[in-house]
Amino acid sequence: MEMKIQSIHFDATEQLKAFIEKKTAKLEKSYEDIQNVEVQLKVVKPATALNKEAAITVAVPGNTLYVEKVCDTFEEAVDQCVDSLKVQLTKFKEKQRNR
Repeated sequence: MEMKIQSIHFDATEQLKAFIEKKTAKLEKSYEDIQNVEVQLKVVKPATALNKEAAITVAVPGNTLYVEKVCDTFEEAVDQCVDSLKVQLTKFKEKQRNR
């Protein structure tokens, strides 16, 4: 599984990158055949509460899954994205089995 992390308008810390890698690695438990994962982190202006946006794109054979969440922290946003993607991957896997 190939992973790419983009931080737009700021520099992500090594700690944040490690957190994202750890969380997204768990997606392989839901679906083994993930080709690549792309994480985009963005600070939404103006600086108010709920201004951290995380978007995760997961490429699987024959499809691309996308989730975007806005929260107070990047960790919380990534956490919610991963939870949402687990549900999407499980549904995708069920569809594959039924064919």
